[in-house]
Amino acid sequence: MEDYMTQQPETVLVGSLPISTFEDLDEAIGVISKDNLVLPGFAVAVNAEKVISALKDENLKACLLSATLLYADGISVVKTIKRKDVENSRIPGCELWVELMRKVADSGQSVYLLGASEETNKATADKLREEFGVHNLTRRNGYFEDEQSIVDEVISLKPDIVTVALGSPRQEFLIAKLREVHPSAFYMGVGGSYDVFVGKVKRAPKLFRQLHLEWFYRLLKQPGRLFRQFSLLHYFVLHVAGKL
Repeated sequence: MEDYMTQQPETVLVGSLPISTFEDLDEAIGVISKDNLVLPGFAVAVNAEKVISALKDENLKACLLSATLLYADGISVVKTIKRKDVENSRIPGCELWVELMRKVADSGQSVYLLGASEETNKATADKLREEFGVHNLTRRNGYFEDEQSIVDEVISLKPDIVTVALGSPRQEFLIAKLREVHPSAFYMGVGGSYDVFVGKVKRAPKLFRQLHLEWFYRLLKQPGRLFRQFSLLHYFVLHVAGKL
């Protein structure tokens, strides 16, 4: 199956990463899918933390640059792109994943769900089957010691779509490894999307989302994330200085 990047969206360099720009979620879906099929590739959600991490870590940078689609899932990245006189919208990764699962329900493509706790992973699979009609599905939680067992499973199953909820950058590094042995799938790191999908973790209220303060809501709910905000400060300094 052809790679979905036959439709090349406009990209804008943010830090060291070429970010694809979209007017809305539907446009992003249109690039990732064709004739109701999700096409092979590797999509990565990019926020301020990931931009800063890529500037500091050459291995992570190389991994992210191997992706076929980098999209802005952080309002800081969106604002940097707009500062370069390019209009674009934020594409929330959790919403993108849900819409892709709706596509799968119609196409019958096979899905491999990897990551999160056993409880969350099973609940995600059950909800996809019962409410979305996704039946061609296999799953495995994120508590495994041997990555080779995941590689072997993907080689055996040859799924059409692999979504990985291990957190960044672990999920991106694993996806890069899986693409080497099974390149004809669509891969997407989804972070905490499974937890949000089954209601274990609540998204920020609508007002916070409208004000682009989801990061602040998460900080209120998880004070342990405070040290991660230094990446936001670093990003803000570079953004103001026009160095992104």
